Amino acid sequence: MRKTTEGLARELACPSNLQPEWSDFEWRIAQAVAAMQGVSSLLAQGLRWQGPAYWQQFLAEQKDHTTRRQQLIEHLLAEVNSGAQRAGIALVALKGAALNAIGIYRAGERPMGDIDLLVRETDADAAGRVIMALGYSKAFITWRHQVFAPNAVSEGTSGLGENVANPIKIELHTRIAERLPALETDITALAFPSHPHPGINAYRSVASLMAHLLLHAAGNMRARALRLVQLHDIALLATRMDGHDWEELLSGSSRHPGLWWSLPPLTLTARYYSAAIPRWVISAVEPACPLLLRQCSRRHRLADVSWSNLRIRAFPGIEWSRSPREALSFVMSRVRPSRVALAELEQAATTEQWTTGIPWYGLSHHRRILRWVFSRPPRMQTIGPVLSALGDEH
Repeated sequence: MRKTTEGLARELACPSNLQPEWSDFEWRIAQAVAAMQGVSSLLAQGLRWQGPAYWQQFLAEQKDHTTRRQQLIEHLLAEVNSGAQRAGIALVALKGAALNAIGIYRAGERPMGDIDLLVRETDADAAGRVIMALGYSKAFITWRHQVFAPNAVSEGTSGLGENVANPIKIELHTRIAERLPALETDITALAFPSHPHPGINAYRSVASLMAHLLLHAAGNMRARALRLVQLHDIALLATRMDGHDWEELLSGSSRHPGLWWSLPPLTLTARYYSAAIPRWVISAVEPACPLLLRQCSRRHRLADVSWSNLRIRAFPGIEWSRSPREALSFVMSRVRPSRVALAELEQAATTEQWTTGIPWYGLSHHRRILRWVFSRPPRMQTIGPVLSALGDEH
């Protein structure tokens, strides 16, 4: 998996004319990797070689599903926009929707699993009513957002990658924050426009969009859940930024000294997209980054900090701690999670399609700890796509 992950990452960043010499098994694993990393539709039009017939068919099908799914998402966003305008509520379309809106991607290039919206805390209930008026119901709540699912839910598919039949969820955020690893870093103030209008708004600036992409990537790197498409997002948006934009990113984060959390995603993006990130930007944020995290960032590859990392770790991302006290707090949160954290895990086990029939989520937390200590359990979010690519079902 590491071999195919790194190979596809290099090909997406800098396409070559040389087709990989992979076995049939490795090509099947490459399908799982492309799906997990969210880059199947990008590879469909970016590769200079073809690969086996079933690989070509997989990429073509993924591009078709991504294109049709994007059309549904754009229609849904238009309905949300109209409803928010009537209700006098300002929303911000986040991440993938924002990148598509400013033309970073063409139709069918970038997959979107769901729609992310930011709303002020005072407007959250009204925004929820707007969403529910479109045939949605509140599915569950996490520490970072409310999740709404369509009332008329199709069975969807447990197959590999994007599928137009899968329901489109809407995640409503009142904050943009990540736990790194135990303490929260919140950049909500950087994202919301100074003078929002009713309906869907853009981010305050290109720099604020970049700040969110970097923080989201940092949170996923900490959890070993990064996707290659996130690095691709950062690299493409970086080409839109000039010196003033980068200066705004650095100066606009005075409440988050030195953007310490941005160093790992910036460094990793630069590792694959060598011309994307100005060296002076990395130098500017490097001193504020904790020493251990800085050292880890120099050696990490995509396969280390993404879904391609197969094994469940007892304390994933502990190197993000900025003090021994925070490291201890993180360890304790893993060994003795709060009732809220356990409730969120149980909620995911009952609502997320990929957890269906997986014994791991039925174990008590103490039994999961024993598995961490005495074995090397695989991550189900990784095993599922692999089994699908190999023609099995989980």
